[in-house]
Amino acid sequence: MITSEEIKSRLWDGANELRGSMDASRYKDYMLGLMFYKFLSDKTLSSFKMMITRDEITQSELIANYHKSMAERGPQLESILQNTLGYYVLPEHLYQTWIEDINKGNFEVQKVIDSLNHFERSIANSKDADDFKNLFSNSTLDLTDTALGSNLHERSKNIKALILLFADLDMVALQKGDVLGDAYEYLIGQFAMESGKKAGEFYTPRQVSEVMAQIAAKTPNIRSIYDPTVGSGSLLLTVKKHLTKQAQQSLTYYGQEKNTATYNLVRMNLLLHEVKPNKMTIKNGDTLAQDWPEDPERPSEGVQFDAVVMNPPYSVKNWNRAGLKVSDPRFEIAGVLPPDSKGDFAFLLHGLFHLGQSGTMTIVLPHGILFRGAAEGEIRKRLLEKNYIDTVIGLPSNLFTNTGIPVVILVLKKNRQLTDPVLIIDASNTFIKVGKQNVLQEKDIAKIVDTYVSRQEQAGYSHLATRQEIIANEYNLNIPRYIDTIDDDIAHDVEGHLLGGIPQHNIEQLTVIRATTPDVLQAALAPVRPHYFTLKEEISELSAKILNDERVQQQSAQLAKQTQAYIERYWSQIIAINDAEQIHPLMEAMLNDIKSLLASFNHLDIYDGYQIIAEIWQNSLLHDSEIISAPKTNFYTAARNRVPNMVNKGSGAKKRSEQDGFISSLIPSELIARELYADKLTNIDNNKQQIQTLESELTDLIEAAKVEDNPEYDALYESLKKNDDDEPLDSLDNKKLKQELKDTPKDAETYLILKKVDKLISQKSTLSKQIKMEELALKEAVQERILSLTNEEIDRLMYKKWFGNTIALLGELIEKPIKAELKTLQMLNERYQDTLTSIDKEIEQLEAELQAMMQDLVVTQ
Repeated sequence: MITSEEIKSRLWDGANELRGSMDASRYKDYMLGLMFYKFLSDKTLSSFKMMITRDEITQSELIANYHKSMAERGPQLESILQNTLGYYVLPEHLYQTWIEDINKGNFEVQKVIDSLNHFERSIANSKDADDFKNLFSNSTLDLTDTALGSNLHERSKNIKALILLFADLDMVALQKGDVLGDAYEYLIGQFAMESGKKAGEFYTPRQVSEVMAQIAAKTPNIRSIYDPTVGSGSLLLTVKKHLTKQAQQSLTYYGQEKNTATYNLVRMNLLLHEVKPNKMTIKNGDTLAQDWPEDPERPSEGVQFDAVVMNPPYSVKNWNRAGLKVSDPRFEIAGVLPPDSKGDFAFLLHGLFHLGQSGTMTIVLPHGILFRGAAEGEIRKRLLEKNYIDTVIGLPSNLFTNTGIPVVILVLKKNRQLTDPVLIIDASNTFIKVGKQNVLQEKDIAKIVDTYVSRQEQAGYSHLATRQEIIANEYNLNIPRYIDTIDDDIAHDVEGHLLGGIPQHNIEQLTVIRATTPDVLQAALAPVRPHYFTLKEEISELSAKILNDERVQQQSAQLAKQTQAYIERYWSQIIAINDAEQIHPLMEAMLNDIKSLLASFNHLDIYDGYQIIAEIWQNSLLHDSEIISAPKTNFYTAARNRVPNMVNKGSGAKKRSEQDGFISSLIPSELIARELYADKLTNIDNNKQQIQTLESELTDLIEAAKVEDNPEYDALYESLKKNDDDEPLDSLDNKKLKQELKDTPKDAETYLILKKVDKLISQKSTLSKQIKMEELALKEAVQERILSLTNEEIDRLMYKKWFGNTIALLGELIEKPIKAELKTLQMLNERYQDTLTSIDKEIEQLEAELQAMMQDLVVTQ
């Protein structure tokens, strides 16, 4: 079985190889368009198969049957397929027919164009026409574009290569568990990163989508969702992912997109994610110029939705080219139009207009909307007076590929009490750097969403701003007005510097140590005067005492015991997965449970633990659970299943994929070798150590031979090199060495050195050959062992792979805050060790020594 990660890697590598110099934002239309047409073809064949047989049948037999049935009862079969799928692809226009033409040498680009055009015509009069219309129009999928090749031959070659990229993918099978949809979303994201500033037209970064979608998904009884600036549809689909299966089935999707190519992209993306045509309504249009969707019976209200999600273009200039007035129902609530120079509030008001009374709206906008004045200040005041703004979430800068500015997520609701405070979250400092971008980790996303749900205040992170506070700040929501940044720097104490000693108030700030081992800390401190202390022992000794204290050890043991029980509880569920749809709910349950487990321990950061489990899923469990869930397999058969180990060789035009033996579907060969063939690995490692020793001796010998005042040795050094630029050790010329030995008299000084070098090289060569033989034997043994692994061995190996260091990593969370405070204590002790008096004495001593030296110099003269 091919996993989603393998598909993603393969398709993206293929895209990079095939697109040449074409702009990523343009090439994506061709690649994603043809990928979608493969899906339509596979879906047509799959539906036809369900009509004729439930038995296994080869694809060639299925296509032959499809040709025959279409010839015999064409109109009737077309009608059945149309009613079942909302579309159909004729046999002669199937993607599989293109592949057959390629294999037979009969491929023509015109046939592809004809197929795409026929599909457009076939759905023109269907009830689902709006969902498929113009998906493959020349404006977005022009196969005559010279960007694909300067002539017909070049274009044909490039289009054939792109078609073959998807040839062996069963799009229907991959749709299960959203494997296909995830791969499609991944490609969209990759193209977005490659497109730079153009990416803003169609893509919201995954971590921003996750925060917005998880909050929107908390809406009770959600049945409808709307994105007025829908882009690729990632926000809609991320909300879907966080709903129950039952809620997903009843959810209706609405969206509007101005860019035609992106409008096509979102429709394809939704359909690939198993959104049925009758559940989606996507419009190609300008959201601000004309309101949509409208309710014909209530034109002044518009259609309202349970959830509205938006990532509009930021600070659009001249947004009001349609000449809209404040009387437009969407803007009446504000009493003023947003400034024509910045369209941020225009988008917000449009989304709010379509939000249901019990719904939730999330929108991401530039940070400036929190504090800009004039018309925007008046709009913000109106929204706050009605208390529609529920939550403000400040995010880091540089999250988006198309802008480096900091952004905020606003959560809006219409059913809030006037006395309800506004939750303000400052998540602007919680991120990691990945390349040039800032990225929220899984723990950062979880903390934001949990804080939104619990509405808890945390110093430096979250605050509940009352109506009175907001009025006192003149309706300015700039986050620093409500949340003070925590300064990690500890202020200097003047008396401590003058007279020495760690201030008592600094000791009192060591809250974790004082709560855990207060007596150990107290015993290590000696008072130097009231309210000032010094350490009586080295910080290393104190650290050992505290970390090895019975109370700390008991906490660690208790956490280890609970972690072991947690792993065992989920182990049985993971290895029993038999359906891809079980994977994400199981992952969510594991992540939520680790937070509950860690919450019972004081002082540790539960989100650090959350990140540990999240990374286990990201690094291995998602991939492995897909394999375990495949039809006709289970955990143990998957582990014993050998698959070709494909490796890339060469580069550029000569890059190729070759098989290098076999590997287990689940268990890394290195892990099998380490756990089941430890003695063989040890022997190989010992031989490698011997080679390093020999190389060190060779280096010493040859370097010693290059003596400046001995030309004979210098000639020896040079004679051993293959060319003038080579390093002497890495490029010893064995032929030259043998010749030198032959030509050098045995009584010459250099002969013994040459002889020793020759012996060392011979020993190294013998060892190298031995290592190669041993590594090959080990590789073959591992490959054979895969087939005969016992269930117990598989359990042990997979436990090592998934959870081998989990208990240790979670255990470190107990020590982490203690070690941080010990480091602070060490810094304070060093800071106040040298008092002003001691420094003055040291200066006096140095001056005296200098004076004595000067007197000695005078006497000497």
